[in-house]
Order: sequence, then C-alpha cells, then structure tokens
Amino acid sequence: MPECLEIEEYRQLAERALGRSVARLEADALVRRGSVIDPRKALDGLSFVAARRHGKLLILDTKGPSLGIRFGMTGALMVDGKLGVDELLYGPGRYEEKWIRARIHFDDGGVMALHDPRRFARIMLDPDEDVLGPEATSLKLAELELALGPVGAGQRPVKVCLMDQSKVAGLGNLLVDEILWRAGIAPARPIGSLQHEDRRLLAKTIATVLKQLAKRGGSHMGDHMDGRRKGGTCPRDGADMLHSTLGGRSTYACAVHQS
Repeated sequence: MPECLEIEEYRQLAERALGRSVARLEADALVRRGSVIDPRKALDGLSFVAARRHGKLLILDTKGPSLGIRFGMTGALMVDGKLGVDELLYGPGRYEEKWIRARIHFDDGGVMALHDPRRFARIMLDPDEDVLGPEATSLKLAELELALGPVGAGQRPVKVCLMDQSKVAGLGNLLVDEILWRAGIAPARPIGSLQHEDRRLLAKTIATVLKQLAKRGGSHMGDHMDGRRKGGTCPRDGADMLHSTLGGRSTYACAVHQS
C-alpha cells in the first residue's frame, strides 16, 4: 500500500525516463479531468522533462500535458524492468504480466509500466493538484491547524482527517497509525478535542516519523508494526493493541497510552 514514502521512490525511479521520447502509450483507460480519452496518441513524440510528487500522486511533466499516476493500494512503477519498490506490505509479492495496467514505450526501446493486481491504480492527463492538501513531508503547524479546524469544533476522527488527501497529502493507513501511536493520540479522538499542545506534538511527530521511516525504507518500518496484528501488544508498554475500522481502514491503537 504505497504512501508518500513509496511514491517518492517511484518518483526517483521515474527520473530514468526524463528526456526520452515517447513512442506510444498503452493503457486500460486514460482520463483527463473526468473525460475518458484515447491514450494512443496522447503523448506521442513528447518527452518527460520533470518527475514530481504531490502526496501520493506522481506527476511526469512534458512541454505539453502532464501525466499523473495514482497507485491505489498495490500499484508499482517499473522502468526498463526495474521495480520501484521490491515488495509492498499486503501486496501480491510477485510480478505477473497480466497485472500491467499501462505501458509507456520510448523510442529507444525502453518501457515504463504501471503494475497493479487490484486495478485501483490509474493514469490521467493534467491531474488536478488543487484538490490536494499541503504536502505531508513539508507540513507546517499552521497547515495542520487549518486541516484540523478550530480547537473545540469538529467530531471527525483525527485518523480520518489525516488520511483525507484534501487535508494533508501523502499520509495513509500505516503512517497515520504510527504517528498517532507515537504521539499518544487515539485514532478515533475527535479533531475538535485536540488542544494546541496536541497539535504541536502531532506536527512534530509527523515530521519525525516521515524522516525516520524514509531512512529505514518505507511506511511499513514503523516502531508499532510488531504489535499491529490480531492479539498484538503495544511495543511501548505491553498493553493490548485494540483493533477497529476507521475510514474503511484497519486501525490499531494501544489501549493504555493512546487517549
């Protein structure tokens, strides 16, 4: 399940495609601002000039349209046979040709491919970046305050808010559980109940977690992962890790130190 840390690895891999002329694009479908268009000539003759990332969205710019790639839960990027992330937690753990959803063929014979067994990944032209919130890896306290809303207002669970890409771009299920576990904040806690000191701690914890886990190798390298299972216990204090579902995602939290 790629989150911003994994998409950053894909972005770095995508830099191998820069400056190479596109011969043709093959895709299940190509969307441009809500309209399905013919992908066959969308990028013909163009070259990618930049590889960017906004949250979980990978953007490849040309001197014409930009190509956006969303990876869903099990999407992976390949360039010339090299996979951006060797194995995703909860992914299939293997490559199969039938799971290729899109291919970009270059004039030099190389290929960039989008691989996704669950079919949630998709590509689009000129993706709307304005619908995304501020980037998680550079999130400022003022931006987090805006995402959470005023102190004393709002019943939305803090985990659901942090996973909302229109509020903060890039955080997913594993990262948010790790952040809240470290900060001692219960995932279901209403955002309005978070005081200013809670918000400062949360902003600091987001920055620390993203920096540390990027160095460790990804979103699945959090300190709480050993307890993130049925019957698991908190790696910090040995208490039970409680399981629930928030925002449609499996959630784990310590029964003692998260409140």
